Amino acid sequence: MSTTKTVKPEKCEYTDPVAVCHKSDLQENEMRLVEINGSTSILLVKQNDILRAVGAHCPHRGAPLSKGVLSRNQVRCPWHGACFNLETGDIENFPGLDSLPCHQVDVDSRGQVLVRIKRTDLGKKQVIKKMVRRNWQDQRCFVVVGGGPSGAVCVETLRQEGFTGRLILVCREKHLPYDRVEIMNSFNKNTNHLCLRNEKFYKDYNIEVCLGVSAEKLDTFRNILYCSNGKRLQYDKIYIATGYSAIRPDIPGVELANVRTIRDIGDARSVLKMVGKTTQVVCLGSSFMAVEAAANLVSKAGSVTLVARQNVPFKTTLGDLIGKRILQLLEENNVKLRMSSGITQILANHHGEVTAVQLLDKSRIPCDLLILGTGCQCNTSFLQDSGVKINPNGSVDVNDFLQTNVLNVYVGGDIADAYILGGTTDRVNISHYGLAQYHGRIAAMNMCGHIAKLEAIPFFYTVIFGKAFRSAGFGSYKDVIIDGSLTDLQFVAYFVNDKDKVISVASCGRDPIVAQFAELISQHKDLGRCQIANLKNNSIKYLMH
Repeated sequence: MSTTKTVKPEKCEYTDPVAVCHKSDLQENEMRLVEINGSTSILLVKQNDILRAVGAHCPHRGAPLSKGVLSRNQVRCPWHGACFNLETGDIENFPGLDSLPCHQVDVDSRGQVLVRIKRTDLGKKQVIKKMVRRNWQDQRCFVVVGGGPSGAVCVETLRQEGFTGRLILVCREKHLPYDRVEIMNSFNKNTNHLCLRNEKFYKDYNIEVCLGVSAEKLDTFRNILYCSNGKRLQYDKIYIATGYSAIRPDIPGVELANVRTIRDIGDARSVLKMVGKTTQVVCLGSSFMAVEAAANLVSKAGSVTLVARQNVPFKTTLGDLIGKRILQLLEENNVKLRMSSGITQILANHHGEVTAVQLLDKSRIPCDLLILGTGCQCNTSFLQDSGVKINPNGSVDVNDFLQTNVLNVYVGGDIADAYILGGTTDRVNISHYGLAQYHGRIAAMNMCGHIAKLEAIPFFYTVIFGKAFRSAGFGSYKDVIIDGSLTDLQFVAYFVNDKDKVISVASCGRDPIVAQFAELISQHKDLGRCQIANLKNNSIKYLMH
């Protein structure tokens, strides 16, 4: 039996060894949850006859990694697809931010597996990867534009990968980077509670954060970013991840005071302040934002009505059948539905406040608050005349390393037209939290001189009335094959293209099959239509080895 090669732990740095099992108890490729002293949970893994021990729960939302997907020296979260290196504990794919604690493992002469915990990691579920600080002799300056998930990960990764020059993060909002997924749950929380890192963290690692500042113009000939506060930032390399802004459709009355969009924490809090037990809310659109807003507000408001042009929500990602089941779930929880419709006029009182909306069929719905979930546009207007090529939809083409057509200018997140693994060979423009974080990491590694190629698998997820829907993959499909029960919300859906290749998998109540599919695609393998019926125990796991 070989074990991890480690330096002999110092007595004061690590706890005394704890016997957790006999080496013969563990099967090859087994992942086992082990409790140490009642306070620390570890994931014990045997792979290639090597034993490793890391934190047992995903730092993102606490998913049990023992229920996740094991690949070569890596474990993937069963809920949202984040990946962690088993040797170092480092996060290598997202969502999330922190890494796993990594523990010492030995086998004694009797075959007992012994684990030592670093004392500073006792009881911890996550750790921050080691980072460098600024070396004032390093005259380079890297600028990161955008305080969303992509920019936040980029600045951290730059310091983790050894960049010691000046590092500036330009944030349009007046808040430090925060968890945007949780903004509709932010009303009773201090903003600092949602922040990914506190002010001290950025100061400790010499990351200059410019809050309430947006990019005005980029001069790629002189390498200067012009900012809204009048400052000019001279850069050696720049990463741009400025994200999306919400679109207001061309509807009469759309500029009324109580017509709102939700893109940031300020938007969410203003909406939540307006909602009371008698408020009549209308959500327009079939996007994740519109549906999640409707589901979140129905218990707080007098009524919530979802109006959309499409016949079902999430049609592109989850298809008609799952979309119809989600409509039933919304109805079961008192959300009123007006699908295959739209708003032609927003009616107001003499105070300029919405009182009703008129639909395509001329009917009217009483409305005190209208939330628009009708699409977004790329925040790239400041790149006009910069030399960076901008597509008609505002996105920016990047190569496998997130480089644009201009030297030393990198782009990622929502505004990037980038390559993915799986169902398409074309660049795609996808808005998703975990993918944006992944872009931030890849960009930072390449900015530091490493060669890090994009190998992204889109992984979508949403929770509606306590039911978690997940999907991995992307591309056009011809058929959807459902295994399980849509009625009971215990199913797997396989989306098959015209070449009988599965391009995406969605599920509810059947973890970790979506994470397994994501891992299969990351290994550059395919799942065919003919293989679906033969899946062992409804698992893709056996195809990955």
